[in-house]
Amino acid sequence: MKAFKLQIVTPEGLFYDGECTQVSVKSTEGGVAILAGHIPYVTTLAKDGWCKVHTEGGKRTAYCSGGMLAVTQELTRIVASSFKWED
Repeated sequence: MKAFKLQIVTPEGLFYDGECTQVSVKSTEGGVAILAGHIPYVTTLAKDGWCKVHTEGGKRTAYCSGGMLAVTQELTRIVASSFKWED
């Protein structure tokens, strides 16, 4: 799979800044998966959400609450009210 740039930020700071092959989140409308080349897109994140980041090295899962996901050609960014890796 082709990789793309992902940033995950919260009021506490930067949680992730690097390449991934897929990111999935729970939005207020349901589950959303983003792959490289996705069209520009913005959605709000669920208050009881989750986030899964897939990289060449594997997958990491996190609790992710509130905020938004924004996709542009250059960058996919998650701005969350709270974020905590499960591992």
